[in-house]
Amino acid sequence: MRLTRRGLLVGAAAGGGLLVAWYLYPRNFSGTLSPGKGEQPFGAWLKIADDGVVTVAVPQLEMGQGITTIIPQIVATELGADWRQMAVEPAPPSGAYANVPLAAEWAPLWMPFQPDLAQAQDALLAGRFAERSRFAATFGGTSLAAYEMPCREAAASARWMLSQAASERWDVAAQECEARAGFIVHGEKRLSFGELADEAAAYDPPGTPPLQSEWAAEIPIPGLTDGESSFPRLDLPAKVDGSLQFAGDVRLPDMVYAAIRHGHIDRAELTRFNAQRVAGNTRLVALVDGERWLAAVATDWWSAQQALDRLAPVFRSTAPVSTDDFERALDEAARDGEAQPIAIRGAGYNDDGAPDFNARYEVAPALHAPIETASCTARITGGRLEVWLATQAPEAARQAAADAAGVSLADTVLYPMQAGGSFDARMDHHHAIEAAKIARETGRPVQLVYSRWQEHLRSLPRPPAVALMNASLNAEGAIAALSARIAMPATMPQLGERLFGGKTRWAARRAAADRADPLYLRSAMPHYGIPDVSVEHVPVDIALPVGPLRGNGHALVAFFTESLIDEIAAQFRREPLSYRIAMLGGDRRMVGVLQAAARLAQWDGGSANSPGSSGQGLACHRIGDSAAGGRIACVATAGRGEGGVRVTKLSCAVDIGRIVNLDIARQQIEGGLVFGMAMAMGASTDYADGLPTNGRLADLNLPTLADCPQIEIDFIASQEAPADPGELGVAVAAPAIANALFSATGLRLRRLPLFSEGL
Repeated sequence: MRLTRRGLLVGAAAGGGLLVAWYLYPRNFSGTLSPGKGEQPFGAWLKIADDGVVTVAVPQLEMGQGITTIIPQIVATELGADWRQMAVEPAPPSGAYANVPLAAEWAPLWMPFQPDLAQAQDALLAGRFAERSRFAATFGGTSLAAYEMPCREAAASARWMLSQAASERWDVAAQECEARAGFIVHGEKRLSFGELADEAAAYDPPGTPPLQSEWAAEIPIPGLTDGESSFPRLDLPAKVDGSLQFAGDVRLPDMVYAAIRHGHIDRAELTRFNAQRVAGNTRLVALVDGERWLAAVATDWWSAQQALDRLAPVFRSTAPVSTDDFERALDEAARDGEAQPIAIRGAGYNDDGAPDFNARYEVAPALHAPIETASCTARITGGRLEVWLATQAPEAARQAAADAAGVSLADTVLYPMQAGGSFDARMDHHHAIEAAKIARETGRPVQLVYSRWQEHLRSLPRPPAVALMNASLNAEGAIAALSARIAMPATMPQLGERLFGGKTRWAARRAAADRADPLYLRSAMPHYGIPDVSVEHVPVDIALPVGPLRGNGHALVAFFTESLIDEIAAQFRREPLSYRIAMLGGDRRMVGVLQAAARLAQWDGGSANSPGSSGQGLACHRIGDSAAGGRIACVATAGRGEGGVRVTKLSCAVDIGRIVNLDIARQQIEGGLVFGMAMAMGASTDYADGLPTNGRLADLNLPTLADCPQIEIDFIASQEAPADPGELGVAVAAPAIANALFSATGLRLRRLPLFSEGL
């Protein structure tokens, strides 16, 4: 579509579509990579130094998933660079780094009045929104979908410009030159990228970048568990020697340190504290009353934390959250609440008659528990705010910090830091707001670091949920109709109100109270070929604000669906593997994944054994559509041993299409399985009087190294579009473990965490 100024005005006047027309109007971008001394920029994505180092912009938060390796790998492959010359730099806020696929997916959050306009495959609206708002959020495994092609095109353009410069020197055709291992080569002649960078940067980039015929890819070897990668992680050496800088590692001249104490969940007010108890403390710099929180600022963090203990702040809360209250609300909503349809297949589920099988499943709220607690450094000098922060939504965090400090957005600089874990906790930026306010009040650079207790208190947990599942079976025992009625808070609408509406947690929770949440429950429509399916969401307003957590809705619905499938198979004496395969319809890729996992685990049929023996449990899941989604099947082996029931092995087969980096893909699946195991074992908390009952990592029953089972992973070679591996393991682990525990003990556990029911 070609838009003109006249077209913009005429279209707006005739149809009243000023907002849409404004979004579609093309714009230029500023604020891309700035070259340093001896560097030349080649578009928004890379720059080349005279020593040959290629620096690549990374607009996504590195939180352990390897994105600071994946994006440079794509550039290096297309450019023809040597991996040893690659470097990375956080991308500055710019529309050039817009995450358009995520903006389209989240259109119901930022444009709820008619989101389908921005979700159409060829719509420009999502792109213009993402560019205008500099939306580059890290979420949902969208990095490859958003940035692989822009990186390839940037690298291809740079390669063409370097070839042009070399061809001028050699008086040959540029098409005859090749890029190889950091050099432009023609016969016996070769020049390094660094030698050509100055001349090459003077050329205009080509209108159509000449892409290489091959995409970045690594081919898995069946059964391979270890092997050297051609593209080892760029962040690994610095992580090993401790030189990598995380948010809590920032040090500035004259910097002070802040500890903080928050009130109860949710709208607690600070009523009093005893300042006389810290009078004469020479290490204490200031106290900052945030109305709902109190911060102590000192020359070191421990002194600030001890000062808070002596101050003994008291908070008043009108309606503190408690587990009993929200579990009662969830139970009532699941039975009698007003349901909103999420998805329907065929004729839907007919509930006139009694179902052949029904079950009730529960999920308790789960905490993110990253290793690095919320940390932010802020400095205000000469009306300019600087913020050092690990964030998954950098522009929203920058805007929030600017508003909190009373500084314009143009005078606010955010320095993206790596995160010591996140699991989607850093989609929230409340600590950036607090740090900015404390810096404004003290007039000095300040670093705010949460204690573990405050991290748990201010965490936005994965939502608690209750699912009522009903199934009708055909004459062969296969599921002919399925109903899923899920009661839970509206998680993604709450996130949207906080992220795009700028609302507080309490206000966001109230605004989203009665909204359906198809984004969070998008995989609740089973990947099985069940003819008639109804999926309903019953929104429940509980006093506990909630947020996304790694695995998100996939981890919930996989537990519901795969547990149900296993229960039906057991009741009607059907072998779980063949029972699943018979219902998959035309999903040959999932059939292949299930069969590969069964071979890897030496599947024994999953029949219930006598107590005391080991048993196997099977589960599978797909994230994404039938054409391009990632697939995983997992066989868990569990049995009784010293100390009780243990999971001894997890055997997985994975199909994620084309694999860009095999080593990182394996790390993501392994990490996801362990994370999912943590969700099955613990990582949860109750709430009493507005406070979490678990305040330490030790209280969460997280798996230790001794608890971690043997993990086997086979990747299936594929040339389909790449799918993100980060959440597949999280989704499939808990149901596979639950099904294995049933096989080993005969006990069916229907609540996460599983061990909350006892064994």
